[in-house]
Amino acid sequence: MSARHAHLTSVPGLLYGGDYNPEQWPEEVWAEDVKLMREAGVTMVTVGVFSWAGLQPGPDTWDFGWLDRLMDLLHAHGVAVDLATATASPPAWLVRAHPEILPVTADGVRLEFGSRQHYCPSSETYRQAALRLTRALAERYASHPALALWHIHNEYGDHVTECFCPRSAEHFRSWLRERYDTVDALNHAWGTAFWSQRYGTYDEIEPPRTAPGPVNPTQLLDWRRFCSDALLALHRAEREVLREASPDVPATTNFMSMMRELDYWRWAEHEDLVSDDAYPDPADPRAHVNASLNYDLMRSLKGGRPWLLMEQAPSAVSWRPVNVPKKPGLQRLWSLQAVARGADGVMYFQWRASRAGAEKYHSALLPHRGTASRGWRETVRFGAEIARLAEVAGSRVTASVAIVLDWDSWWALEGADHPSARMRWPDLLRPWYAALHARGITADFVPPHAGLTAYRAVLAPNLHLLRTADARRLTAYVHEGGHLVIGPFSGVVDAHDHLQDGGAPGPLREVLGVSVDEFWPVPDGAGVPLASGATATVWSEWVETAGAETVDTYAAGPLAGQPAVTRHVHGAGVARYVSCHLPDDIGDVLGPALDEAGVTPCAPVPEGVEATVRHGADASYLFLLNHTDGPVSVDADGSDLLTGAPVRGAVRLAPLGAAVLRTPHSPGSPDPLGDKRP
Repeated sequence: MSARHAHLTSVPGLLYGGDYNPEQWPEEVWAEDVKLMREAGVTMVTVGVFSWAGLQPGPDTWDFGWLDRLMDLLHAHGVAVDLATATASPPAWLVRAHPEILPVTADGVRLEFGSRQHYCPSSETYRQAALRLTRALAERYASHPALALWHIHNEYGDHVTECFCPRSAEHFRSWLRERYDTVDALNHAWGTAFWSQRYGTYDEIEPPRTAPGPVNPTQLLDWRRFCSDALLALHRAEREVLREASPDVPATTNFMSMMRELDYWRWAEHEDLVSDDAYPDPADPRAHVNASLNYDLMRSLKGGRPWLLMEQAPSAVSWRPVNVPKKPGLQRLWSLQAVARGADGVMYFQWRASRAGAEKYHSALLPHRGTASRGWRETVRFGAEIARLAEVAGSRVTASVAIVLDWDSWWALEGADHPSARMRWPDLLRPWYAALHARGITADFVPPHAGLTAYRAVLAPNLHLLRTADARRLTAYVHEGGHLVIGPFSGVVDAHDHLQDGGAPGPLREVLGVSVDEFWPVPDGAGVPLASGATATVWSEWVETAGAETVDTYAAGPLAGQPAVTRHVHGAGVARYVSCHLPDDIGDVLGPALDEAGVTPCAPVPEGVEATVRHGADASYLFLLNHTDGPVSVDADGSDLLTGAPVRGAVRLAPLGAAVLRTPHSPGSPDPLGDKRP
């Protein structure tokens, strides 16, 4: 990204705004919209996400006049534009002329027009039509003064992540040829000697459509890889068109938090900046913990660079069975949480509430009741507050703990015909992350091939699929003084989903000092007590030590007396193995590991208060967020950017309250970013 875009875009400060869909309203409403945007402190809006039919009413008919007027109007009122390529919802004329672009399910059902994302990711007809539209937009608006950011497509994979049509089959075979070259190599990787599944030519291979029984697990794993890559290819094609027309304008596509279907490590390589759509549930009292997890991931995808919260709900959504609104103060608190976790902008779906369509009950910055509503008052109030945080833009969050996340391993873990169908990556991850959150520890996410020397501790709640090279990196990290904690059912299969020689934990056996003799899933509703008083659910293992010391044992049942948690000194570091799922007690295991690694929170805070620090060139910013319904006092010093008041000794946070305390760097003090400075 050029120096012009050292921050997210050319817009100074933290971005504030939301999706703007003016095509849903008479043009005379636009003047009121831009006036109210100025009143609310809006600095950028996303335009054109679902405007394909309006921009191109027919195959050779274009209508850019309304968008020209809108772009000019927004610029005249000081509102920047995140301009979408509008390719997420093909128009009816394209679908009727080319029904083959519609996606087909594994059962052979062709999905119909009438929603959105109704296209086959492998369709060349769709791709060419999308690129034609993208090119027309790029050539027309590349130099428009309102343009600050390109918005490619919208929420890839939200509704359609795969298609099983003949064109997809051709694309899958091409992808496989590039991956394996020879069909013999594919047969080995897929283990086709089993059940007489051997292929003589690539032409014999089809997508994993519905079959009489279990489908080849490696075929399914490769299908997941292919489907992520197929959508990524569409994204990259649009990005290249935009780059040719406007090389200095950054581009993004809005991710969907920790989404199973798309390998966001691969996707993030092709983003100028990461953006995310996040919709925590106000009815969930722990929603802020999962939101924090997702925001840490978004920050990590580009190595700690600031990211953009592209969408969130100002209050209620419209798509849950019960759509609970955000109580007063919650929208502000959760927006500040995103900034605390590294976001350089807070945006929403949407600006003005819709009167028709599937999302007409979805909340908006300007609700149906208009400026008389509670929601509008909160919109204006927070717009003024986020403007006071302008200097935070460009600062970064650092972490001393890393969590290993690998989409290949996630897909392999959740394959069929495993010892237990209950082993799901999010369910394994969340208790570990919650334990960090409760201790006030900030974490980065890293892929398994990442460098780890910057981290005091590395956690891997599960690495079911593990490549030998990645295992060597983890082993070397420990040998050189690192602290590693590995969760159950790890090191089980290789990159082809073949079981490791000698069984689990495969290439981690040396660093962990254990061998797994047998997997021992826990029946639904049951629990296995440990000697420490902890309770394992879902999963346990018969473990035998080979150099490791036993930290905790199973206390009852067939595994009574067997190691449950182990600790192994390897070189200058320590590796721990947790052979069971401890949803309520994993904090008691991680605590000693973090203490031994020297991991400490950024600030001592009461329970229910979240503390995070962002580091800038001249100052650090301590975010204190009170997620409780009662007032709390936190020991701290600094200048509160939200109020402008100095804080000496302690700051009092109201229920759902927050403070952002600025502390200038002392001359000659160490750079808090160290080697993570851009």
